[in-house]
Amino acid sequence: MIRKIVFAAIGVIIFFGCGKHENVMTLDELYVSKLQQERENKDWELTYDPYSPFNVDTTAVQQPLKYFEPTSEFIFKSKLYKNEKQDTVKILGTRGEQRRAVVEGYVLLNYKAQDHKLNIYKSFGPQGQSYHSIWFTDKTTGKETYPVGRYLDFELNPDPEFVYEIDFNRAYNPYCAYSDLFTCPIPTEDDYLDFEIRAGEKNFHSELSTEKK
Repeated sequence: MIRKIVFAAIGVIIFFGCGKHENVMTLDELYVSKLQQERENKDWELTYDPYSPFNVDTTAVQQPLKYFEPTSEFIFKSKLYKNEKQDTVKILGTRGEQRRAVVEGYVLLNYKAQDHKLNIYKSFGPQGQSYHSIWFTDKTTGKETYPVGRYLDFELNPDPEFVYEIDFNRAYNPYCAYSDLFTCPIPTEDDYLDFEIRAGEKNFHSELSTEKK
């Protein structure tokens, strides 16, 4: 028996299946439209931003980025579980250099009745400004997605009870995925998710090589 509940105000349909461990939710049109606009904006920035890999590296060939279809399956909710001792760790970059980052804490992703821990990193820009990120690999890494891994931006909220939305539809490739002139942090073994994240940006160069064959 399946019960259907329709939330007309926001255009979301949720199906609850008896005996199943997860819900199937249809994303509303506003969400999909906003996500599509964000993706078009990124293509525009990569074309016209003077610091874009395709403008810095004259050998890099630009094409529209490729994505999985938007899905609610990989949108999670979690508090930030802050580490009592926030360790500074060494992270390797894709050009072999060492970086330092602070493990701020972690979020818990419940997928198919199992919790998966994912670290939140605090890094520092050239002027010393701090920012937070998620770096991850999963079972699509090196196949349908960039072999180094993918990223998610993370904006810290001062409320310790705040519930974050971790939306893998917004997972993206770092600039090093488009050009070897750029370097980026390599996710560690602790940043691996033992399931397929079929959401967000796909592998850029695999699409190029397929087209050239």
